[in-house]
Order: sequence, then C-alpha cells, then structure tokens
Amino acid sequence: MNAVTITNTAAAAAGSMGFRRVLGAYLAEARSECLRYMRNPGFMLPITLFPTMFYLLFGIVMNHAAGPDVARYLLVSYGVFGVMSPGLFGFGISLALERDGGLLTYKRALPMPPGAYLLGKMLMAMLAAAAVILLLLAMSVGMAHLAITLRQASLLLLLGVLGVVPFCALGMLVGTLIKGQGAPGVLNLIYLPMSFLSGLWIPMNLLPKALQQMAPVWPSFHLHELGLVALGVQQGNIAGHVLALLGYTVVFLVIAARRLRRYG
Repeated sequence: MNAVTITNTAAAAAGSMGFRRVLGAYLAEARSECLRYMRNPGFMLPITLFPTMFYLLFGIVMNHAAGPDVARYLLVSYGVFGVMSPGLFGFGISLALERDGGLLTYKRALPMPPGAYLLGKMLMAMLAAAAVILLLLAMSVGMAHLAITLRQASLLLLLGVLGVVPFCALGMLVGTLIKGQGAPGVLNLIYLPMSFLSGLWIPMNLLPKALQQMAPVWPSFHLHELGLVALGVQQGNIAGHVLALLGYTVVFLVIAARRLRRYG
C-alpha cells in the first residue's frame, strides 16, 4: 500500500462522514495542533522573543528619537520578521520531522478529512503570528509611545494573521523536499537572507540598486509594503502586492500538495 492508496482510502472514508462530523474533525485537529505547540516552549519562545527583543533594541532603545515614521517603519519590519517565523519553522520543520517519523502516513490513513492536518498547522501559525503582532503593538504604544489609531493597529494585526499564509505554504514546500534533520538549516538559509533582501533590517533605499530591483522576488517584501501602507508610512497601490502574495501561496501549495500525494 503506497501513499496514494492510503490517501484515497482515507479520503473515501472522510467523504462518507456527515457535515457535522467533518467539521468536528477539522476543529479537533486544529485544537490538537494548537495545544501541542502551546505546550512546547521550544517553539513558542523563540517565535515571540526574537522579534520583540530585536524591536526593543533597534526599534525603541537605539531609535527612540528618530521620529514617528522611522518608528512605524521599524514596527512593520519586525512585525513581518516575526510573522515569517511561525509559517516557515512551525510548518516546515514539523512537517519534515513528521514525514520522517511516519506520523504523517499514519494521519493520512485515519478516516479524517485530508486537509484537517494541514489546516490545523496553519491555524496554529496564524495564532502565533497574531501573538507576535500584539506584543509588538503593545511595546510600540506602551514603551515607544507611538501614536497608532485603532484602525491602523487592526489592519496590521489582520495583515499579520493573513500574511503568515504564504510562508506556511513555503514552509510546507520545504518540508516536502528536505529531511527532518536538514530542515532547520535550509529554512534559516531562506529566512535570514529573505529578511535582509526585503528591506526588513536595512531600509530599501540604502541597499545597492541591484538588490532593490530584486526585492519584489521575495514574498516578505510585498507583505512589508502592505504593512507600511497600513500604518500610513507610504502610499501605494496594494492590489499588486496582494496578488503577488496570493500567487506565491497558490504556487507553493500546489507544488507541495503534489509532492505529498506522490511521496507522502
């Protein structure tokens, strides 16, 4: 029995379930994933501490007199930096490890909706992204005394929750390509250069011209641009950035789903 046979058998069993049982299966899997990661400090602490510590040091302590636009820029930058992490690492590493350990094959053999496992991980990443944005907003208002309207804060929170999805898709793709032990190193090779090349650490106008022209290649660049518009740092047409993020999400998900169906 190969991965395709297991998937077809489980999908047929799930298809015979009623709507309420299918919904219950999705909710149970999402709850299970959330509890599993919430009880794992090795996952939650780095995701929440790294962006908040960097924002405290570089966004508040070292740039406390730089002006409101710089403060908003740094809030968006470290917000995007924090949002990327649960999508890439929470999705990619766990998927790679669970594929190696056979847990994914076991779950696919269960009479449950095929997408419940992946949806549970995505919801967990969205909750973690929301926690990061809320922490950064609290620090910006309480410690940096940054004037942010409720609408701006809500838009930034919404961008964080939805903006994690393309990075979940990218993490999912990496998790289908790399073995569990190699996934952290590969994801760091994606995460850190992408953050730098998207203008999250250094303003885009200070980067070399060639790197500025390459910036739209990275999904983090488009999420960063949307965040700057949401906080009023700059004006611009958001449709192109939204379409770019949707395109990345669809492409990554389609390739990763095909690999999961074929190789498990």
